[in-house]
Amino acid sequence: MAFSTQDPTVHAAYRTGGFALLFAAAAILLALASEHIGGLRPCELCLEQRYAYYAGVPLIFFGLVALSAGQTRAAAALFVLVALAFFGNAALAVYHAGVEWGFWQGPAACSGPQSLTTNAGSLLDALQTTNVVRCDQAAWRMFGLSLAGWNVIASLLIAFLGLRAANEALHAR
Repeated sequence: MAFSTQDPTVHAAYRTGGFALLFAAAAILLALASEHIGGLRPCELCLEQRYAYYAGVPLIFFGLVALSAGQTRAAAALFVLVALAFFGNAALAVYHAGVEWGFWQGPAACSGPQSLTTNAGSLLDALQTTNVVRCDQAAWRMFGLSLAGWNVIASLLIAFLGLRAANEALHAR
């Protein structure tokens, strides 16, 4: 079955998937811009939260391609996979926001005590292995939410759009 603008259910799935792609691409582009243009350096947890976007954007795109080729089941499967990735990403972002607020301990690599050596001979080696971007300190907040907090909202929105697009694709005629 080829993509037809006459079929409102395929059109709805395509539109919803398009919104998911738009939001996911905008979110990762904003994160990258905040780093490269705004000067905000990401911590280890921030970088891990980007994986869902790096995988999700192409998967949503391929879901839209499958949908336009009439492969509604394949498109639905890709949209569900995207939704699962972004639900997982939302959980990781909640964990990160909790670390920033001090609700629980974060990974030792970016929130534990960090000390430099007092041996001048090994100072350069110590500097290369010391992470100076802390996971437990938010670099930026807007309306009380850090980037991790905003990522919870963005990830949940993309996950729900993915599920909705999958449902619409499965109900396409």
